[in-house]
Amino acid sequence: MAQMNLSELGPLKNLAGTFKGSTGDDIAPSDDRGTENNKFHEVMVFTPILPAVNHEQTLYTLRYHQSVFRHGEDFPFHDQVGYWHWDPKAKQVMQSLTIPRGMAVLAGGPGEHDSKSFKLKAELGSKTFGICSNPFLDREFQTVEYEIGIEFLDGESFSYDQVTKIQIKGQKNIFEHRDKNTLKRVKA
Repeated sequence: MAQMNLSELGPLKNLAGTFKGSTGDDIAPSDDRGTENNKFHEVMVFTPILPAVNHEQTLYTLRYHQSVFRHGEDFPFHDQVGYWHWDPKAKQVMQSLTIPRGMAVLAGGPGEHDSKSFKLKAELGSKTFGICSNPFLDREFQTVEYEIGIEFLDGESFSYDQVTKIQIKGQKNIFEHRDKNTLKRVKA
């Protein structure tokens, strides 16, 4: 089987491998639809896969799995799977993700082959970089915007800052669900 040259992943090349972060901060809706702050640790595994060729477009891709654990707990409170894509011709970075609560997101933004940071965004109703939720979430906790910023600190670590804007039923203001963490590579 052919192997991918990691440099083909452009700005995503430093994500290949297994990363752990122990200083995560999660500001989320609580059970009573107020606010809770969870401290967490997590594991993210990024695996290069062969390029996806669609006529004139070639995407260089990492498949990923993210498991997030509250401090002191052995089972994840958040699980996420998907792909990170680099389109060198369009100079775009994309993230496609799903969570087991019945939601899928495709976010995207500009990037350069050697970018040390980038931001991706998705909006409810967009035909390209959009958000799709199950009927309950759409009615009770409608995600209207998703944004994630990635910054590579060196070749072995990165940080992210993710904001999911949610319209909670019965509340006037948009809730900003924020997750952020710094992760270090533990396995190439």
